Amino acid sequence: MTVGARATTVTAGSDREPGMLAFVLHSHLPWLAHHGAWPVGEEWLYQSWAASYLPVAEMLGRLADEGRTDQLTLGVTPVLAAQLDDPYCLAAMHHWLGNWQLRAHEAALSGRPGTAPLGAREHRAAAHALELFESRWRHGGSPVLRGLADAGTVELLGGPLAHPFQPLLHPRLREFALREGLAYGRSRFGSEPGGLWAPECAYKPGMEADYQAAGVTHFMVDGPTLGGDTALARPVGDSSVLAFGRDLAVSYRVWSPRSGYPGHAAYRDFYAIDHATGLKSSRVTGRTVPDHGKAPYDPERAANAVEKHVADFVETVRARLRSESARIGRDALVVAAFDTELYGHWWYEGPAWLEQVLRALPEAGIEVGTLRLAAERGYVGAPRDIAASSWGSGKDWRVWEGPQVREFTELNEDITASVLRVLDKRAEVVFGRDPVADQVLTEALLTLQSDWPFMVSKDTAAGYARDRAYKHAHALREIADAAERGDEHRARELSAAWRRADAPFPDLDARRLPGPNTPLAGGRIA
Repeated sequence: MTVGARATTVTAGSDREPGMLAFVLHSHLPWLAHHGAWPVGEEWLYQSWAASYLPVAEMLGRLADEGRTDQLTLGVTPVLAAQLDDPYCLAAMHHWLGNWQLRAHEAALSGRPGTAPLGAREHRAAAHALELFESRWRHGGSPVLRGLADAGTVELLGGPLAHPFQPLLHPRLREFALREGLAYGRSRFGSEPGGLWAPECAYKPGMEADYQAAGVTHFMVDGPTLGGDTALARPVGDSSVLAFGRDLAVSYRVWSPRSGYPGHAAYRDFYAIDHATGLKSSRVTGRTVPDHGKAPYDPERAANAVEKHVADFVETVRARLRSESARIGRDALVVAAFDTELYGHWWYEGPAWLEQVLRALPEAGIEVGTLRLAAERGYVGAPRDIAASSWGSGKDWRVWEGPQVREFTELNEDITASVLRVLDKRAEVVFGRDPVADQVLTEALLTLQSDWPFMVSKDTAAGYARDRAYKHAHALREIADAAERGDEHRARELSAAWRRADAPFPDLDARRLPGPNTPLAGGRIA
């Protein structure tokens, strides 16, 4: 791509605002199937599926039916896509939706003061979700997402297998996870994604060479990675790979660690649960109001708040586009990026807000587009080198390698040494597909998921995170020990047993892991 190709110039007036807004949503959950249910485990998957993935996809389907294209860029990690297609998860999700409807039915008939309207509202929502799931999702999430991409309504982003923190991953494992993750996206969605949401927006110098060799054309970073200058994408170093930066001024208007629309008093409170029904019956009311003092949820009051926040966001984007376009002397790009799970799961009214915003922006003369479209339109600046970074606390790597998670850095070093040792030895004596090597590699990738140190650093279900990391490490060691002792029967027996719980990627083939002397994609040798 020629830098600045088809670049636009600053324009003004009531008919068209300068520049473009690109919404980017990152959809991810760690592998949860067969690993606990409540309060953390599969329940996390089914809540997010019901509250976020179903309504967001339905909303995008309506826009697709109207012929609207390039509405937003949607990242779906391979490990989440695997769960949305997994037969066990599909059956369990169907059961979960039915249970939701039964709980709502019981609430509507309970006779408790104020519970009947809540139960009736939840029953309607559950019935709609069930109908949607049975009619459109019964073959999994891939057909739904592929349909939105084929319609041109969304650009799908890819990611590496199992969501590792790439800068801290051994080069051989990093190359394998990236290449296989992109291929997994191609197998699920019909075309290999050109764009990438790197796990945690984590980057270290040199990774752009890996991306370019793998066919990645653009990836996301956080705003501070580009020094806050996110008005244009930037080719990184000597590569042609573009880094798009999250505009914090606009993104934080919606949600930040301390503020944002979802905390408004009128919106449904995520944490306040009516324990007799398991349903969420209250509105936020106030940040310091205890759960027992929160007011009942009022859908009409919430709808009014959504309308006000749509208008506020449109004006925020308008002002930002004008100021950034004036600053750089040409049309500017604003990238507003969020976790998909914010919309519906954490912020109940989020899908309604997002649909109204996507409709209101063009009416206000503001163009919306995908990252791919932004590159095609020439929203590209001069090349630059960027530093090691992430979108975590401090915008560095402290969440994943700081003193509070030293146990994980030590565990990951040990697991990395084990998996490479075992696979290299078996590659010399086992010919053909090796289920033992495949499962050892699978357990290593699941141990190395970035979610586990994040959950410990943030003290969100830290016990569950530790249990999961050490359980996968135990599985790897158990299989590896039998293999290295020469007990092939036991190694295969253990591999088959663990595979029943841990098989997110059935086509994973350890033979495709680069060998110890193989030049890697970015030109380095492990």
